[in-house]
Amino acid sequence: MANIKNFKALRPSNTDNAKLISALPYDVYDSESARAEVANNPYSFLAIDRAETLLPVGTDIYSDLVYEKATHVFNKMIDDGIFIRDIEACYYIYSLCMDGRTQTGLVACTAVDDYLNGICKKHENTVLAKENDRIKHVRSLKAQTGPIFLTYKNVKSIDEIISKELTNEPIYDFTAEDGIRHTVWKISNPYTISLIGKEFSEKVPYTYIADGHHRAAAAVKNALELRGNTNILTRRSEETSHVSDKYQGTNKNPCTDMNQDSDKEYDYFLSILFPDNELMIMDYNRVINDLNGLTATEILEKLSRKFKLSVIEEIADGIPERKPEMKGHFHIYLDKIWYEMSIRDEVLAKIQADVIDSLDVSIIQNYVLEDLFDISDPRTDKRVNFVGGIKGIKVLKEMADKANGMAISMFPTSIYEIMVAADQNKLMPPKSTWFEPKLRSGLLIHTMY
Repeated sequence: MANIKNFKALRPSNTDNAKLISALPYDVYDSESARAEVANNPYSFLAIDRAETLLPVGTDIYSDLVYEKATHVFNKMIDDGIFIRDIEACYYIYSLCMDGRTQTGLVACTAVDDYLNGICKKHENTVLAKENDRIKHVRSLKAQTGPIFLTYKNVKSIDEIISKELTNEPIYDFTAEDGIRHTVWKISNPYTISLIGKEFSEKVPYTYIADGHHRAAAAVKNALELRGNTNILTRRSEETSHVSDKYQGTNKNPCTDMNQDSDKEYDYFLSILFPDNELMIMDYNRVINDLNGLTATEILEKLSRKFKLSVIEEIADGIPERKPEMKGHFHIYLDKIWYEMSIRDEVLAKIQADVIDSLDVSIIQNYVLEDLFDISDPRTDKRVNFVGGIKGIKVLKEMADKANGMAISMFPTSIYEIMVAADQNKLMPPKSTWFEPKLRSGLLIHTMY
């Protein structure tokens, strides 16, 4: 069962500071856009999450100078009273409202051992360099600043506790520049705190990482090293940084036999837990900017062996008026023409029993990216770009036109598919999910002291 605990959050001193400080996750920016954001708002938490923005252009983002700069800025903001620290350990509630739709989660610390024992489940592998970056960041700041986005199968009694707390006065309530409203409440009542922990420990058998796999893996590695499990740390580095050709792996962890009874702050990681029925996953689309020497005619002929294709006739301004409406259906843009594409029944029959192979993202990876364009590792191959559905179909068309390439509009992966994959100890292809709205960093920080 899920093991969570309350904590003494380091947080902005008031709503005005919260609005200034809060920033989208560090990994949704490239270096240029991150620099522009920090130049426009020096209080943005990106100045801490991506401190290379305050150093000369071309600075290695993994340089020690970057972590030293992040620590300096962080400590100065604490010294200046921009951040305050709660004197009592609390739970917090974080609500995000986008386009009239609200999702509300519990901010808590999740036990590292939940991850090690398969109670907190993952669905993606990680890249070692990115893990090490977050480990260095946490160690330099002595704090976890970016929450791991977790979900769980919703529990009515937990919903009722959260709903009751929402009647209280929030500690922050602001609308960010992108129009998303962020509201935060603090839960300090000892009885409610005890009840929440009890409900999760008795009624939530598993939690699932929706987003933040690198931050979670980094928190676990950090805890294992501080416990003295250096040999296991090396073994885990090898395990989590490796992805097989089919992007399948295991949630099972070789470290579980070395778990120690410990209750230090580093034995927990900052998380926000949302019930699954409140989440929205958007499409995560692909743009291929190198057609591997193939003509449009050759690509269509090869695709027709696995897919049924038809031209999308009614298009406003060269953009389809709708996205793919069901699993197994795609829209592709090639040589200035949009096509509707669906997997052939005989192909589907071979893969539908496998939770990974039958994913739309796997179908595109296996039968399009790899078979046609020799893109076997989409994490590192620069011939493919990934575009979150929040950016719209127009961006796909523009990117494909600019590269003389091909765009693929996807149907979103479902929460159900994520949970089934994780429950079966399997891993999904990279870039399988795009969640909106994005959680903000810098609102609630878990310190290691």
